[in-house]
Amino acid sequence: MFARLAVNIPAISGVFDYTVPAELAPHLRAGCLVTAPFGNQTVQGIIVELSESSLIANPKPILDLLDPAPLLTPPQLALAMRLADSTLNPLSAIVGMMIPTGLSQQADISYELRVTSYEEKTSAISTRLINLLTERGPLRGRQIDSHFAKVDWRKTANMLVKKGVLTSKNVLPPPRVRPKNIRVAQLAVTPEAAQAEMNSLGSTKATQTRREAALRFLIQQPEPINLSWVYAQTGCNISDLQELEERGLIRLFENEIFRDPLERIEKQVTSNELSLTPEQSSALQSILSSFIFHPSSFLLYGVTGSGKTEIYLRAAEEVIKSGKQALILVPEIALTPQAVRRFVSRFPGQVGLVHSKLSEGERYDTWRRARDGKLSVIIGARSALFSPLPNIGLIVVDECHDSSYYQSEPPYYNAVIAAQEYAKLCGAVCVLGSATPTVEQRYTAEHGHIQKLELPNRVTDSNLPPVQVVDMRKELKNGNRGIFSKALAESLAEVLERKEQAIVYLNRRGTATYIFCRDCGTTLKCPNCETPLTLHVESQKSKVNDLRPSTFDLLCHRCNYHRKMPKTCPACASAQIREYGLGSERVEAEIKSMFPQARTLRWDWDTTRQKDAHEIILTHFANHQADILVGTQMLAKGLDLPLVTLVGIVLADVGLNLPDPFANERVFQTLTQVAGRAGRSSRGGKVIMQTFTPEHYALQFAAGHDVNGFYTRELEYRKLLGYPPFAKLARLEYKNVDNAKAEEEAKKMADKLKLKLEAGGFRQTELIGPVPCFFAKENGEYRWQVVLRGPDPAAVLKDMRFNDWRLEIDPINIL
Repeated sequence: MFARLAVNIPAISGVFDYTVPAELAPHLRAGCLVTAPFGNQTVQGIIVELSESSLIANPKPILDLLDPAPLLTPPQLALAMRLADSTLNPLSAIVGMMIPTGLSQQADISYELRVTSYEEKTSAISTRLINLLTERGPLRGRQIDSHFAKVDWRKTANMLVKKGVLTSKNVLPPPRVRPKNIRVAQLAVTPEAAQAEMNSLGSTKATQTRREAALRFLIQQPEPINLSWVYAQTGCNISDLQELEERGLIRLFENEIFRDPLERIEKQVTSNELSLTPEQSSALQSILSSFIFHPSSFLLYGVTGSGKTEIYLRAAEEVIKSGKQALILVPEIALTPQAVRRFVSRFPGQVGLVHSKLSEGERYDTWRRARDGKLSVIIGARSALFSPLPNIGLIVVDECHDSSYYQSEPPYYNAVIAAQEYAKLCGAVCVLGSATPTVEQRYTAEHGHIQKLELPNRVTDSNLPPVQVVDMRKELKNGNRGIFSKALAESLAEVLERKEQAIVYLNRRGTATYIFCRDCGTTLKCPNCETPLTLHVESQKSKVNDLRPSTFDLLCHRCNYHRKMPKTCPACASAQIREYGLGSERVEAEIKSMFPQARTLRWDWDTTRQKDAHEIILTHFANHQADILVGTQMLAKGLDLPLVTLVGIVLADVGLNLPDPFANERVFQTLTQVAGRAGRSSRGGKVIMQTFTPEHYALQFAAGHDVNGFYTRELEYRKLLGYPPFAKLARLEYKNVDNAKAEEEAKKMADKLKLKLEAGGFRQTELIGPVPCFFAKENGEYRWQVVLRGPDPAAVLKDMRFNDWRLEIDPINIL
């Protein structure tokens, strides 16, 4: 027998044949994780298929089986192969996403010091490397990487190996995760037998008391119980329990426990089941009918507050009743805790949580319970799609327009597209839900490829909030040079007076968006990315809680470069250096200045870097421990806050003028979603949108909550320019610290592609570029790109090599 493996080396494409040793043959199946030789190293691999013949002569044998149960289900293997084919990613990279972090390990090289007295005075890297190995002992390559950020130390290491200063050997690290066990105790006899021994447990009064207390406590426990709990409740110690075990009264043993992240989530007390509106009932019935007759995909288009989550819950309930499982994808778990609580409350003990912020142990335990069929619902972000549920009946993608479903690091893929493909492979129903679906999603539904279901009204008595558009040009003419228009300032005051809540949205972080010299015009930019630095102001507290002088830091939001605010211009030495623009920090400061009595919270990337910070801020606001929430894009997620009666959009124009065909759509979606946070209860609400371009169609349609109007207008724009859904895109990007080298490589690639287009007869496919990217420099590297536009640009690129290139099929932007 032979096995075809996808080996765990991300840069390697394709599958490789191996022989199956006779002793392993009865145990191997497609989807199993094994070790095998690859060149001069040992690697992990997933069996893609078993065969009775091989395409090569004398393949090497598989070495070992790491897990008797397959790690991947047959539909997962099929999905991996389809994704690899459609996105042009290596199959091993796709498979790697389906294996839990910590279980999947890649081959590495271990370095050890042989000559302790060696000195290399001409090389600082050699000195650092030798000092590190002297201090820490033998280290693997990935461990050394963490000490040498952005330094190519491997050439130096290889030179030292040749000189005999270091030794190196190939290693395959063992998996980092394993089941967690705790020591437990349990009664080993009947309660009556234990009672009969109660008076003769110790030779001293103190010993008798401790052991008697322990035995009485264990008599009351029907299940094995953690020894720490026994100690805490009875005051006994391990010697007492060992004595009771020797007498045959109790058992001491190890019991596996599951690391469950949902233990930290507060359960939501649900009242009587909600009654559905006629529109909800109709949509749910269509989905339930699809379970019975023919599984298909749906686009559930419903305005904000129309009750989409309740439909997901009831559809999942029906799936579970039929013995199948449900996969629920949400954009970001930290930003959607309310949805998670509703699922946990509706299906207690049956829900697993999957996202990147979990510990390796938590992810591993949830993955194993999913594989064993012990969980009925998996809810999580993009990576939750790859949970190995054995019999999936429903896949939901909530807020399917959200850009976080696109993985912007290798391997590149779109989880919304992958979810639809996976549902077909599983014979499951797929539901995409959004108040602002993308133009491509809507176009697909309008042309019958998926079914469209509509929820045009909110479930509460409230309507969508009216939007007042304020032209900030007129505010300037009237002498108002502040951040807030007269209308927004007055509305904030009214909300505070009524003891309600307001959200103030701004699509920028920081205090000022750029630093500018009035004398020579110099703008301070990041030396790595050439983007303007943003000013951040922080007040630091001493140990006695008195405020120290504020610190002024300039920060690059792309590579995290930072420096102090200079006192003079670095170009002309002028003291006339000032900050311009505004960010969320400045908006928050302005609100505190205008309304000192208001309790204000800021919710952006800078305030939520700590674990559970999202949950803390949102819980504070939901419990009315703050009056005004200032935030950035995070506020556009699915939040349900009944006390919010005002949403103020400080600057609606941000992002409109980017040179990207999807820019207007992103702005429209964000503004519509943010506006939908207001008036979600009988209190009603309103939205005030401040802008310098009130005539722009994206803002006009957002102000009218007119998704249909925007779709029609945007579709005309896309058709005119030849962008999706009327064509597909492929984007190739090359980066180098030398701009001339990056340009040269981009031109070479463009020439190759021109030849391929001509030779292959791809007359409908157009080559755009090579050109510098909009963000031309990032992390010290210059960026150049080539874009293919046509019916199937992926077909042009198949079988080509892209060693140092970033390749994206169907990118979500071309910036």
